[in-house]
Amino acid sequence: MPDWTTFTAFAAVTAVLVLVLARASQSMLVRTEESDRSNGLDDREFDEREVDEREVDEREVDEREIDDHEQPEGDGGTVASGGRSVPSTGPELTTTALLANVAVSQGAFLLLIALAAWLLGIPAWAFGVSEATVGVDFVALGVVAGVVLYVGNEAAAAIGKRHGFTGSEELRRRLAPDTVSGWVALLFVVLPLIAVFEELLFRGALIGVAAAGFDVSPWLLAVVSSIAFGFGHGAQGRLGIVVTGVLGFLLAVLFIVSGSLLLVIVAHYVINALEFLVHEALGWEPFGGEPRSGTRSKAN
Repeated sequence: MPDWTTFTAFAAVTAVLVLVLARASQSMLVRTEESDRSNGLDDREFDEREVDEREVDEREVDEREIDDHEQPEGDGGTVASGGRSVPSTGPELTTTALLANVAVSQGAFLLLIALAAWLLGIPAWAFGVSEATVGVDFVALGVVAGVVLYVGNEAAAAIGKRHGFTGSEELRRRLAPDTVSGWVALLFVVLPLIAVFEELLFRGALIGVAAAGFDVSPWLLAVVSSIAFGFGHGAQGRLGIVVTGVLGFLLAVLFIVSGSLLLVIVAHYVINALEFLVHEALGWEPFGGEPRSGTRSKAN
C-alpha cells in the first residue's frame, strides 16, 4: 500500500533543502564576485585573466622579476596579479571542485528520493515511468522540446536584460571546463544527474506523485512546483529566477500532457547542454550581447 502522505512530505522537505542550498550557493557566488572586483578585476578581466597572463612577453616578465627583487618580501597577505599586488582572498573556487560538489549533492538527493519511493511503495507510474511513457519516441520528442525551449529561454533572457532585469551567469562560467575530460564529465555525468534529479523531484514527485495520491489538480501543483523550481536557481539572479520559473512551468505542462518523465528529463538535459555549448564552448550570444571567446582558462 503506497504511503502517499509520507513520501509527499519527504519530497517537500527535500525541495526546501534544495532551496536552502541554492541560497547558500548564491551567497557564496556573490562573495566570490565581490572579492574578484575588490582585486580590481571586472567580469571580462576575470574571464580572461589567466589567458592574458600567459600572453605576457619575455620583456615584461623580466621587468616584473626585477621589480620583485627590488621590493621587500611581503607577509604572504597579497598575491601578484597583472604586475600589481592585491589582497589574497583564499582558495579559489575551481571548476573541478564545483563539478564534484554538484555531482555528489545531486546524486545524493536522487538516491534519497529513489530510496524513499521504494521503501514507501510509490509506484513508478506515479512518477511518469511506465511502458507507455518510455521509448525512443519520447526521447526524440524530448530533444525537439529541449531545442525549442532553449531558444525561447534565450529569447526571454535577452528581452529581460533589455528591460533592466538582472541575471548572473557566474555559476555557469565557473562550471564550464577548459579540458576535454572536464567537458566529458560535465556533459555525460553532471548535467544528466541534474536533469534526472530535478525532473524526478519537481515534476515526478511534486506533481505526478502528489496528484496521484491526493485529489489535487496537477495544474495547481505545476504552479507551486515551478515557483519552487525558479527560486531553486537563485544563483542566476532575479532574471534567472523568473525565466527558470517559467521554463519549469513549461516543462510541467509537457509532463502533465505527455505523462512521461523521460520526455522532460531529455528536454531539461538538452536545454542545459546547449547553454554550456553555445555560451561557454563556442562563446556565442544568440540574441545579442557581447560575444565571448569560448571557455576561459581556469585552475582545475
